[in-house]
Amino acid sequence: MGKHEELVVGLDIGTTKTCAIVGEVTEEGVNIIGIGTHPSRGLRKGMVVNIESTVESIRKAVEEAELMAGCDITGVYVGIGGAHIKGINSRGIVAIKEKEARATDVKRVIDAAQAVAIPVDREVIHVIPQEYIIDDQDGVKDPIGMSGVRLEAKVHIVTAAASAAQNVIKCCNRAGLTVHEMILEQLAGAEAVLGQDERELGVVLIDVGGGTTDLAIFCNGSVMYSSVLPVGGNHLTNDVAVGLRTPAHEADKIKQKYGCVLSSMVQKDETIEVPSVGGRSPRILSRQILAEVLEPRVEELFQLTRQEIVRSGFEDRLAAGVVLTGGCAVLEGMPELAEQVFNLPVRRGLPKNVGGLVDVVRSPMYGAGVGLVMLGGKTLRGDERTQPADKTTYGKFKGRVKEWFNELF
Repeated sequence: MGKHEELVVGLDIGTTKTCAIVGEVTEEGVNIIGIGTHPSRGLRKGMVVNIESTVESIRKAVEEAELMAGCDITGVYVGIGGAHIKGINSRGIVAIKEKEARATDVKRVIDAAQAVAIPVDREVIHVIPQEYIIDDQDGVKDPIGMSGVRLEAKVHIVTAAASAAQNVIKCCNRAGLTVHEMILEQLAGAEAVLGQDERELGVVLIDVGGGTTDLAIFCNGSVMYSSVLPVGGNHLTNDVAVGLRTPAHEADKIKQKYGCVLSSMVQKDETIEVPSVGGRSPRILSRQILAEVLEPRVEELFQLTRQEIVRSGFEDRLAAGVVLTGGCAVLEGMPELAEQVFNLPVRRGLPKNVGGLVDVVRSPMYGAGVGLVMLGGKTLRGDERTQPADKTTYGKFKGRVKEWFNELF
């Protein structure tokens, strides 16, 4: 990738911003050495609706990251999100050939587990093993080398609309970039902000972005459920624009600078200056009014998320509580309001376990971007078991051909 082979670039193409993060892979992990952001214009609810605008924002973000890191960027690990993403759980069973589980048996059982009916217009993005069962021994994380006659795998399959995935790849290619791998946004975010103990105990990651809210539930160290809700920070901006009668771009600035989603946390005498529409003079309003506009919308967003958690069937297994990440998680009062709605401990998720420009990326809005770099680093180091599996149609075909050759010769 450019001058240095050990560089990894994560590209997070969001509804409101495109972010490119450059990381240097070392023995200890990843050092962040460059970051570039640019407003996104060509996406709606996480899906590309304007190719040219998206290509332009990718180019600008990548140029900024190249300048900071002092390198040429040619390939990226890109995040995929949007309301078209669907996650399902599946299981597969095979007989162990040599009475001892080998890598080929694991491949076969994963293939058996993903042999579910998937519509033609959808593409498999990830097949993530949750656990293996050998004979009656469950909870096995790595079955290779264990004795038994029957191997069973439980997996989580993530699918996306094939056209949406192709549009993301097309935008990257037109910006002069090769896509090494597509990674689900909330998996990338989880890699950067969640601790292993939280994944074991049971935790829900809520990534509140501009156009969508992404959800991932982890138990026993594995992802058990993933979902995307088509609501996000843009809804808050629209509410502020209508409620305070101010232009949308000004409403976004006001939300970011003065926004608080819990009116009880705002002092009565705090005021803000609100620009008016149509060239009228700006008005001085109470900050309490802004909080009263934001609070019901954020509460509604959390209620929808809570319904999704109940639907998943894992609401009783979230001992580690809720972790909030994404651009909207920086708003004042978000963890406090979430605690009231979910009745669980809540914290903001900040990227951790990285070196380099730590102070620059220590914000929930960079969670997914840093996670993409971390997962890309693991792939580069050959740490196969921790990276999400590439299960595109081409990837599967390539893998099958490899297996046939290995068995024949």
